[in-house]
Parts: sequence; C-alpha cells; structure tokens
Amino acid sequence: MNSPVTIVEDNLSVAWAKAFLEVMYVEEIAPLVVVIRFLDNGAPPEVPAIREAVDYALEADGKGLSCHTVANTIFPSMWNPEAERQKLYDRYCRILPRVRRYRGNRYGLYFERLIAFGHDGNGQGGVNQLEHIIQTWNGGNHRRTALQASLFDPRRDHTHQRQRGFPCLQQVAFAPDGVQGLAVTGFYATQHIFERAYGNYLGLYRLGRFMAHEMGLRLIQVTCIATPAVRDRPKSVLERLSERVRAALRQVETPAVAGGDARG
Repeated sequence: MNSPVTIVEDNLSVAWAKAFLEVMYVEEIAPLVVVIRFLDNGAPPEVPAIREAVDYALEADGKGLSCHTVANTIFPSMWNPEAERQKLYDRYCRILPRVRRYRGNRYGLYFERLIAFGHDGNGQGGVNQLEHIIQTWNGGNHRRTALQASLFDPRRDHTHQRQRGFPCLQQVAFAPDGVQGLAVTGFYATQHIFERAYGNYLGLYRLGRFMAHEMGLRLIQVTCIATPAVRDRPKSVLERLSERVRAALRQVETPAVAGGDARG
C-alpha cells in the first residue's frame, strides 16, 4: 500500500485522469482523496476525449458498464428540476423491482438506500434519508451531523463473503460551504479506479446538484475519499487507456498560443 495522495481539480475528467494515472503503476493507494471544485451550477466540466476513452475501454471490457450507468446507481438521470422531488422518489420506487432483477444489482443500489433505507424489497417502508436531510436543513436545523446519509446496512452487509462488492460507498456527507455553497463527500471502503471511479464522481456530482437545488444552495465541491483506490485490471489491459488519457491531458494542459500565429 502506498502513501496517501490528494488531487484537487476544477474539472471532473482531469481529476479522474490524474487519480487513474496515480493508481495505474502502484496497484492501490490509501487513502486517495479527490476534490473537484465547481465554479458554476451548470453541467460538470469534463474533457470529452477523456470520458470517451473511459467509455470505450469499459465497452471493450464487456461488462455493459459506462460512466453514465455507474453514475445512475448513485443518482438516476430521470430527475426533472422543475418537478416536485416526490415524483422522482415515486418513479424510482416503481421501477426498482425491475432494476433489482439485474444480477449486478442483487444486493441493492445506492440511490435505493438513499431514499428507502431498510425497505421491504419493493421500495416501501424504508427511510428516505435524502428527504430527511432536505427537510432538516429547510427547517432551520443546520447541524452538520444531521446531514449524513448511510449506505452500509449492517443487517444485510455484515456477511462472511470473501468478495461481495456492493456497497463500496459507505456514507455521503452534505456540508454547508461558505454562505450559499454545498459540499458533498463520499466515503468508499474500496474503489475500482477503472471500472467505477469516473462514474462515482459523476454520480456524486448529480446527487449534489439535486440536494443543492432542494436545499436552496449551490453545489461547489465534490470530494471522494477511497481507502483504498485499487487498480482493478492488470497493467497490460489498461495500458492503451493510459496512453489515451495521457495524450488528452497533454492537450488540456498545453496552453494555447495567445494571438494566433506567432510571427517573427
């Protein structure tokens, strides 16, 4: 296990790329702390070439994953900011039995536990942690310890399986940052840097956008803490992706020549 690494960027793709390259040649890092600062409340700043490279590699990997599908496990893309949030909860619970039939979701999904923790299997009777946090904040109680959501359920997840997978994301914290800012932090017991990390960052961003909107705040930061972040494929498998990521980073980090042509 290697020394702790902290990465701070204002671009989601660049943050993932630097995290990926850090883990690429050392197998795992603990903790890996990735901080992404957002300068506005619009779409997350991304580098299309980097995201496309990740999605291409994930498709070639053959598990049916993409950055978008991984992000959807944390926060689904069905949210309409113009509609009441209860419609999002209701719609998700309606499709949940169908989504749970997919073998990869047999232990559950993150958004499921955020809005129906401990439910009866059909999204009913559980605790809607997000709604509790929103109502607590909007009711004037800004105690930080009240703005936490748990994903780990000891009744279900304390097993003797040597490998289980879900839930790698253990907890999400929502904290005020400045006067009108919201910072979101996700804590991972393990994070797969190739298969999951980009989608994790994107999903936490989407979740943060939703919570900030409903709390009357502006999302300004997403932090992901992984203990550890692991290289989840052999180096030889990821080498081509590494080359594409390095090339894209060089394009991003090479400043354009001011004023067009340089003439002597």
